Amino acid sequence: MAKIYITNLRLRTIIGINDWERDNEQDVIINITIDYDAARAAKSDKLSDTIDYKKVTKEIIKKTESSKFFLLEKLADTILKIVMKNPRINACSVRVDKPQALRFADSVAVELSETR
Repeated sequence: MAKIYITNLRLRTIIGINDWERDNEQDVIINITIDYDAARAAKSDKLSDTIDYKKVTKEIIKKTESSKFFLLEKLADTILKIVMKNPRINACSVRVDKPQALRFADSVAVELSETR
C-alpha cells in the first residue's frame, strides 16, 4: 500500500450560510490523503500505472472554485467523490479548513473519509 498526500491546496470559493458569505469568496485549505496499491507503478515507472494526482487536483480546483456550497461537509464530500471515482484508489480522506471562520480560532475544519 502507498499514500499520496496533497497538502494545503489553497483555493477560494463561496462557502457559508451568512449573507456576506454568499457574496464574497473565502479561502479554503484542502488536504487529501489517497491510499492505493503502488506496486505496479513502482515496477513500471509509468504514469498510466499510478494515480495522476495532477489530473485529480485540476478537477478539484475547477469544482471548488465554481461551487457555492453552504456547508464544509458538502464541499468535502464533493471532493471525496471526485477522488474516489478512480477504481485504483482503496481509501481517501479529505479535510477542508475554513480559516477565520471563528474569531479566536485559526480555522474550522471538516474531515470525511471513504474506504472501498
